[in-house]
Amino acid sequence: MSKIRLALIPAVIGFALAAPAVTLAVPPEPPAATTSTKATTTPATGTTTSKPAKPKAKKAAKKQQQSELKFQNGFKVAYDLIYTDHKYADGFTKLRSLKRDNDPDVANLLGYTSRKLGHYDDSQYWYEKALAADPRHARTWSYYGMWHAEQGNTLKALDYLETVKGICGTECREYAELKGVIEGTRSY
Repeated sequence: MSKIRLALIPAVIGFALAAPAVTLAVPPEPPAATTSTKATTTPATGTTTSKPAKPKAKKAAKKQQQSELKFQNGFKVAYDLIYTDHKYADGFTKLRSLKRDNDPDVANLLGYTSRKLGHYDDSQYWYEKALAADPRHARTWSYYGMWHAEQGNTLKALDYLETVKGICGTECREYAELKGVIEGTRSY
């Protein structure tokens, strides 16, 4: 019997080594909160003190928040220049200074402003850029439909009206405005 046991030992060891280890589905421990310190040396005394360092993520979040606030304020200024003061060229310049041409609201307003200035090719470019950024941007579909209506392409404007309807229904402002322009009961 002892010969059989001895013969089985290499087989059992080989099997144990070949079988994958069993792992338990236990989530890893969350990383411990650590406070990093920054050593500073006072030149006059030569002493070294440690101060808690500000986390980089916190600084980055604050910078992002400030950037977003600056963008929103700049957008509001441009919006007022365009819609309230009807200073389209100034509004266009302000929008471009925001350096957010890929934002669908910015690109759409650049398209609207270009259209108001009579730059129809530029307007088309900006509307298409806005839709590339957000294919469901109802305001852009509405304004682009108005652009088509102004160009005499009523069929395309009607197609865009259906697109707006699919995005926000028939009760939304974008639908009502485009429909009014197509019917000739509303100016833009």
